[in-house]
Amino acid sequence: MGLDRAYERLTALAVAALHERDPARLWPMLAGALADLCGGEAVIHKRDDWSERAGTIGAAPDAAAAELKRLGDTDLALLRACYPLAQHYADRTDRRPVTAHRAAGRDWPDSPTARLLSDVWDVDHVMGVPLPEHTTPVTGCLVYRSGTDFTDDHLAMAERAQPLLAAVERQRQLLEEWQRALGPAAEPEERAAECALTPRETTVLLLLTEALTADAIGRRLGISVRTVHKHVENIYRKLGTRDRVGTVLRAQRLGLVPPPGPP
Repeated sequence: MGLDRAYERLTALAVAALHERDPARLWPMLAGALADLCGGEAVIHKRDDWSERAGTIGAAPDAAAAELKRLGDTDLALLRACYPLAQHYADRTDRRPVTAHRAAGRDWPDSPTARLLSDVWDVDHVMGVPLPEHTTPVTGCLVYRSGTDFTDDHLAMAERAQPLLAAVERQRQLLEEWQRALGPAAEPEERAAECALTPRETTVLLLLTEALTADAIGRRLGISVRTVHKHVENIYRKLGTRDRVGTVLRAQRLGLVPPPGPP
């Protein structure tokens, strides 16, 4: 896939991800697309602190996810240890994508991790695509492929995708926070859809209720202040309001955001 075509796919993926109302679907959506964009065949994705024993872990496509679930504790711990990428990122602040072969050199093909990947998924190479803002060694995606190692173009595309991964992770966290605040019986996605609010506008609305400034909302979401103001204008128009206070009050009456707590 040429870089121009890949960038078009990346833009389309960003639009699709930021319009997805179910936060549980975001990482599987990204993982499958990332494998295709970066010349991979399978992806493991993680979004929290990851150790050899703990941390949320998923895989795409479905066949890779099924194989992951069949791994025993010993093999799973070896996979979670993420040799040699965990040590590579722990030793530096640079979060640019890198391949296991480039990080470990000749030690990679004969490592226990490489042998496990060959046995389980029939792949030879792995590329780390960490979330750029995280300080933990590997929080993000591991992309796998067989045959030759990932090329410079694959690495460039993965680096181009990193800001999208970070933005979608922030979106996921806010949507899950929104769902928890309203409770399992509230059906917040349906209420937001009835008001024609996009998931992105919903997260901006949630942050408005926290009395954050446009600048603070922009930093939280990784977008410009101008984009924040555009989202706020859309929210006012869709809810028929004119200011922040009126918007928050109307959103509370409609069940779009949690009611005010006790003083």
